[in-house]
Amino acid sequence: MRALIQRVSEARVTVEGAVLGEVGPGLLVLICAMRGDGPAQAEKLAAKIAKLRIFQDAEGRMNRSVRDLGGAALVVSQFTLAADTRSGNRPGFSTAAPPEIGEELYEYFAARLQAEGVSVATGRFGADMKVALVNDGPVTIWMDSEA
Repeated sequence: MRALIQRVSEARVTVEGAVLGEVGPGLLVLICAMRGDGPAQAEKLAAKIAKLRIFQDAEGRMNRSVRDLGGAALVVSQFTLAADTRSGNRPGFSTAAPPEIGEELYEYFAARLQAEGVSVATGRFGADMKVALVNDGPVTIWMDSEA
């Protein structure tokens, strides 16, 4: 699985003008299941993200996790993280998991992150979502369960 993690002051996702998920200080996690991924990859990534120390401590060093803060995570599915741009000008997405597997792993990832002690809000898999955020820092981290 691939994830793009952004430390945020706030973030929200809307579909057709309705807010589906919203968080204050914490993380925006854009997540993509790749072909061949399964529950093990979702568990590994959720555990790593819950413990990722990208929030400042009293000395101003990135030494605290979202879990340490009592922060929340907005988890949004984004198959475009699987983009292959090696040839041509139009990205290919053949490395993304098929939609039915992608949705299952997206939901499983969100549940595993919640089980790691992080409050989780979500978008809607496959929907045309609008994501608004205030990136804090800015801090943006790319993660891959296979890296």
